[in-house]
Parts: sequence; structure tokens; C-alpha cells
Amino acid sequence: MKNLPPKSGRNSAGRITVRHQGGGAKRLYREVDFWQSKINVPGRVETLEYDPYRTAFIARVVYKDGSRAYVLAPEKLKVGDEIITAEKAPLTIGNRMMLQSIPLGTQVYNVEISEGSGGKLARSAGSYAEVLAHEDGFTNLKLASGEIRRVVSRGYASIGQVSNAEHNLITIGKAGRSRHMGIRPTVRGSVMNPVDHPYGGGEGRQKRGTKRPKTAWGKVTGGRKTRNRKKWSNQFIIQRRTK
Repeated sequence: MKNLPPKSGRNSAGRITVRHQGGGAKRLYREVDFWQSKINVPGRVETLEYDPYRTAFIARVVYKDGSRAYVLAPEKLKVGDEIITAEKAPLTIGNRMMLQSIPLGTQVYNVEISEGSGGKLARSAGSYAEVLAHEDGFTNLKLASGEIRRVVSRGYASIGQVSNAEHNLITIGKAGRSRHMGIRPTVRGSVMNPVDHPYGGGEGRQKRGTKRPKTAWGKVTGGRKTRNRKKWSNQFIIQRRTK
């Protein structure tokens, strides 16, 4: 665990680049091992813990060599369960293995995009990817968004679904709890002055007054594709996510 200096939506120059962030309760950052690179070394789950920096729960694992690490906890993982990372491992919850060794239709999480990069896909509460096919050194995965994507088959993935699947059902309940989470108030553009937002100004409740929805900086939003058409990884997307 370590203390992270609060940045509150600021960039390296100290300027606010993300609004509505700041304050909140102090919290310690738990360093989660997204690589789980101890190959063929079994580990036992010591505790299941809440992590203030992420939506899922985490598990503290003690390995056979005596070392300890935090890992993302999947659904149905219990204290005392044994997990292992190997090229081929038993198909049980929490075990981690190469994608090419995982049968079709299996739910996986914490998936590597490229070999040795560490888990990047399906890490938030309740999320998982489904293995659809293995071909030409790549594995086709169906993500939670509906996107079908190719990733390198020699990358590793963990078996199961990320814990805390009911996270999206949480009701914040009051403004104070939102402030404790480091979320500052959001004000509607339509109640601002014209200098502050394209929707601002006018007497009483006014219509939007602009042809298309815009951000506070006048950028068109709603319907415009934001992904770079020349992005290097476009070639690995077989099917775009559904609207």
C-alpha cells in the first residue's frame, strides 16, 4: 500500500482538465498484480478485501514461495481457495492461463492484449469477455460492450467473471456520500451564462439554442465518432460495439 498524491483531475501543469473532481476521504492505494507472473507457483487466497480505488473486490494471495500479492477477485472465489498461473491450468475460477489453452465459450477477465503486457481488458466489477475462436495465433473475444476483438493467443487471461457484479445497482443516496467519493457538484449548461457554455443565457428556461449538442468548449457531441480512424489497433476489431 502507498499514498498517491491527490491530483483531482489536473494535468502535469496543475491545470484542471477533468471537471467535478476534488476533496474526498483519504485512501491508500493497493498495488494490484495484473500480470500474475509467478508461473507454476500455486497461491492460496488469504483475504477478500474492498479496494477504494476500483469497483471490484481484491484478493490477497500468499504463494508457495512465501511472497504475497493483491489480485483482482472473481465471483465465487473464497478464502482458502488455491489459484495458479500456468500455460495450461485446471479450468477453475481464478486460475490464469494462456488464451490458446482456454476452451471456446469460457468467461475470462483481466485479459492481456499482447503477450506479457499485463491484464488490460475486463477488469471492472462484473465484467468478463467470452472466448469465441482461436485462429492464426489470435483469439477472438466478445467484450461486455458487444465488440468482438482479436488478441494474441499467447497472452494470459484469468478464468471467471470479476467480482461485485451488483456494483451498478448501488444508490449513492445523498450528496455528502458523493463528496466523500471525491466527486464535486455538476451544474447544467443551460443555467450558466453565455460566456461559460454554449447553452447559457436567455430569460427563464430556454431551449438549447444550438443546432447540435455541444460540450462546454463547443465541441459537437452525441453521434460523432471519437475513435481515431488511424488508430493502430483498429485492425484487431472484428465487429464494433452496438449502440
